[in-house]
Amino acid sequence: MGLTLLLGGESLLADRAISEILRRDPTATVTQMTAGEFEVGAISDALSPSLFGENRVVVIREINDLGADLSDEVAAYLEEPEDGVELVLWHKGGVKGKALLEKIKKLKPTLIACDVLKKDGEKADFIRDEFKRLGRKVSTEAVQALIDSLGSDLRELSGAVSQLASDTAQDKTIDEGVVARFQQGRVETSGFDVADAAIDGNRETALVALRNALDTGTDPVLITSALAGSLRTLAKVSGASRGVKSFDLASSLGLPPWQIDKARRQLGKWTPATLAGAVMAVAQADADIKGAAVDPIHSLERAIIAITARV
Repeated sequence: MGLTLLLGGESLLADRAISEILRRDPTATVTQMTAGEFEVGAISDALSPSLFGENRVVVIREINDLGADLSDEVAAYLEEPEDGVELVLWHKGGVKGKALLEKIKKLKPTLIACDVLKKDGEKADFIRDEFKRLGRKVSTEAVQALIDSLGSDLRELSGAVSQLASDTAQDKTIDEGVVARFQQGRVETSGFDVADAAIDGNRETALVALRNALDTGTDPVLITSALAGSLRTLAKVSGASRGVKSFDLASSLGLPPWQIDKARRQLGKWTPATLAGAVMAVAQADADIKGAAVDPIHSLERAIIAITARV
């Protein structure tokens, strides 16, 4: 039996580690499970002997949130493991599920650290490694500029690095000036800043972003388009099983994995009814902007207030 323990709360690092494990044996049968999304017996079924004797990889995410009965299922399997099974367990850290975690550690699993990067030095090392992986050079000033602008969200940092690396092939080294141009591009897409704040329920932030967007020349139609696009993404992702990895859903949903992960985080605040109400509010604002109302700005503000009231 193979046993791997991913330990730490950084989901990007955990996802990458799991993907790397799955690539080792493309012929293996893969089962992925996330705590809170399955019932008692599911773990035992996934780990039970196979009739066909094929290699299997069973991934259980967020075992810190497993209930007592499900933790017992994992513990029972660890006492009598099956040949040909690679069991991958992700514990996000903290005191929850500590008893199971200690049992796993006693078995000397392959341990992969997935700690949240809190210090600027750790984030800087992560950014440098990302650029190195893509075969690009980056200046110290550019690294710090990315940290200052994007903070601690590793997925956003990784996405920014990928975009910079692909969009700046003519630049031998990515320096602070290149990052500044990239940031200017982000400012120009301020309609999406309005949408992000509104979808998250941050009314004040969304209204301020709306005013900033309009003051810098963003067409109101682009703002309703961004709002509608964000709601469509939520609707698409809401119909997909949370047990399926974002990388596996990307093709069928027509969305990049990071966008699926972002939508999944946002969906925690939404229900089908509130989502439908938000879609109607944006549709009304869009009609108002295109001639149905005298004051399109007031219509946009009303739509944002309606959306954030539902979150």
